[in-house]
Amino acid sequence: MQGTDNHLEVPERIVLARRIMAFLHDIGLAVTEAEVPADSFLPGLRIAQGGLRVDLDRLRWPGDLLHEAGHLAVVPAALRGGMDDALAELPPVPHGGEIEATVWAWAALLHLQLPSAVLFHDGGYHGQSAGLRTTFELGVYPGLPGLVAAGLTASPGQAAALGVAPYPHMLAWLRA
Repeated sequence: MQGTDNHLEVPERIVLARRIMAFLHDIGLAVTEAEVPADSFLPGLRIAQGGLRVDLDRLRWPGDLLHEAGHLAVVPAALRGGMDDALAELPPVPHGGEIEATVWAWAALLHLQLPSAVLFHDGGYHGQSAGLRTTFELGVYPGLPGLVAAGLTASPGQAAALGVAPYPHMLAWLRA
């Protein structure tokens, strides 16, 4: 689509993806624009060598960046650098699983002030996106105890005692 200044307009999904990528970079995650094979688990996105590889031409859902970054963020730093798409092959990590990655991604979504449908889009979560949107919008946060145990955030009760803001505020974005 051509703009009035004779330049190509950047599609909204790419603008959104770049905004999310900048946030991820700012919190210390490696994010690289590179070609991602068409047969990747997620279109245009993969975890490689402890970071994210993003193919903006193939990326269909920018919110997938948040969820995959959540997988990187909730594992101990000592394991992060060796992570790739084969997440199932990781040794079991207490409080570093799928549900913690999802609740982390929700906190990041709110931090970026994005609508819930960016993360819980209709193309993801095995057809459960609408239910997850409702759950999180109602303030029910499956996985929150794991983030608290990992030291990334505080529950409402802890937050009051510590004098900090509770989840979805994060005390740290990356697990030490």
